[in-house]
Amino acid sequence: MATNRRVSRVAELIKREVSQMLINGIKDDRVGSGMVSVTDVDVSGDLQHAKIFVSIYGTDEAKVETMAGLKSATGFVRSELGARMRLRRTPEVIFIEDHSIERGSKVLSLLNRLQQERPQEDLPEDKE
Repeated sequence: MATNRRVSRVAELIKREVSQMLINGIKDDRVGSGMVSVTDVDVSGDLQHAKIFVSIYGTDEAKVETMAGLKSATGFVRSELGARMRLRRTPEVIFIEDHSIERGSKVLSLLNRLQQERPQEDLPEDKE
């Protein structure tokens, strides 16, 4: 078992390397159909598995295409991670779509709508 510090360092390194691969390395056209960003990486305590959470901005069709492209590129991503990182064993990679940004934007839009619909109360004026 690796220490918590080592697990977090490996997760951060994987996040950085996969982000670089999304910009330059993955040539699959499906990955470019939606704007993709790596939001988080969860590495198991034995450094054998890595869940890579990605946020995809675009239409629902673009999200489905992008996830299909990422799932088909897992072998390439794992081999590239093995070449770029110095680990005894390269972790198994799993891409998971992260919906937290969408949920956050929905909550913000609901709050903004409530604030606009709420009747404006008259504030007491300062009396001199």
